Amino acid sequence: MNYNTQLPHLIIPEYGRNVQSMVEHCCTIEARDERNRCARSIIQVMGQLNPHLRDVPDFAHKLWDHLFVISKFNLDVDSPYPKPSAATFDTKPKNVPYPKGKIKYRHYGKIIEEIIAKAKDYKEGEEKEVLTRTIATQLKKSYLNWNKDSVLDEVIFKHLAELSGGELKMDETQKLLDSSDLIKRGPLNISNNPNPKKNHKKHHKNFKRK
Repeated sequence: MNYNTQLPHLIIPEYGRNVQSMVEHCCTIEARDERNRCARSIIQVMGQLNPHLRDVPDFAHKLWDHLFVISKFNLDVDSPYPKPSAATFDTKPKNVPYPKGKIKYRHYGKIIEEIIAKAKDYKEGEEKEVLTRTIATQLKKSYLNWNKDSVLDEVIFKHLAELSGGELKMDETQKLLDSSDLIKRGPLNISNNPNPKKNHKKHHKNFKRK
């Protein structure tokens, strides 16, 4: 009985040992036509192991690249794509820089700050008022995700004014959804709005368009 620790190292474990054994056998076939047929059959098997990726662009190209990687670039077949070299896969990816800039309130996140910056560009009017209320409700919901107890609307209004540099303000007489309602409802739902879902989608499209 052979243990996995005694068997050759799996070059791409996701495909399993059987695929690697087939690739090793393909490399030993002398007749080129037969070797090409064998390689195409292996590609079909590799694709069947990942059916959910068949619609991904360049999926077939990736399969052929993986085939050559598993063969340690020793397989000599006619590929529909340029044969990769070992040096291509030895190159280290570039470091991804950390995002710069401090987040004033971490429990709200960076995205809400970007949304507020976009909202500041809107002209004064009903659309900006509805958008400001939507943002305030989202701030309250995010706050409750961090602190499950409760939060006063006045605190949310103060934070909104700070994050927007005083450009997005709400009347202190206005009321947002109760904390208990926000925790239960999950998805954002704006009160005092005859069609909140429609307006929410409308504002979402506006963010993309601006």
